Amino acid sequence: MGAIQVATVCELWRFPVKSMLGEKLEQLSVGLNGALGDRAYALREVATGRVASAKKWADLFGLSARYTSEPSIDSRGEILVTLPNGGTVGAEDPNASEIISNAIGKEMRLERPNPEELAPAGIEPATVFAGVPVEQILPGMTTDQMPDYFRLWKGSFFDSAPMHIIATATLDHLKQLRNGEGEPDPRRFRANIYVRSNAAADGFVEDEWLGHRLRLGSQAVATDLKPALRCVMTTHPQRELARDLGILRTVAQHHRNNLGVFCAIERAGIIRLGDPVFLLD
Repeated sequence: MGAIQVATVCELWRFPVKSMLGEKLEQLSVGLNGALGDRAYALREVATGRVASAKKWADLFGLSARYTSEPSIDSRGEILVTLPNGGTVGAEDPNASEIISNAIGKEMRLERPNPEELAPAGIEPATVFAGVPVEQILPGMTTDQMPDYFRLWKGSFFDSAPMHIIATATLDHLKQLRNGEGEPDPRRFRANIYVRSNAAADGFVEDEWLGHRLRLGSQAVATDLKPALRCVMTTHPQRELARDLGILRTVAQHHRNNLGVFCAIERAGIIRLGDPVFLLD
């Protein structure tokens, strides 16, 4: 089997609660269902029954979540949610849903995924692409025709796949396309794995990976790579990052609104910072 090193792992991220800010790690344990502990919880709108996404609720970026004890095969671990006012609440606290609802001004229920559910997540068709016309992103579709929800990955709170990877060369290319205006900070894209591209890499380099697999470190293998469709979440303010509509407009104009790749995991393993990334035949 041929293998060509195309990058090294430079950032690893996990998001314990869907659409909240997450945590930057030095290693990531990856199984067939994605990173261990990733999107372990989500908020669900009580009024509609739909999973809350920052595609619709930008204020969710005012909250963050991290593990205070690591999850494992035998343990869920413990998650601490930090509220916009700096207060905290444990995800297993019986009052967590009420406390979070009061913090964001909307009645929500904090819950774990149902293994059998294709959960609906709410969106606003008029704003999901941050002003880029829907028909430009989804040919044949208009805002009026677009449903106000989408189905999540079965039995999980993942949007389209259990893993998301972006190369630094792609972010550098995006910055060049914008003539240096704005900073394509990795945090805007909420990927699990960022890889530092080889020096010669240029453009939207993940296009060259499609149809192949990636080995990440010594064991983990990613497969079924497909372009990652971007949405309004990339433009939202978070912490010191200001709102930036130009990010999505540029990606829509130059790359059909795709940036990075979604993928499945074919073989489990532990991925560490500095690990080599190989493109497999």
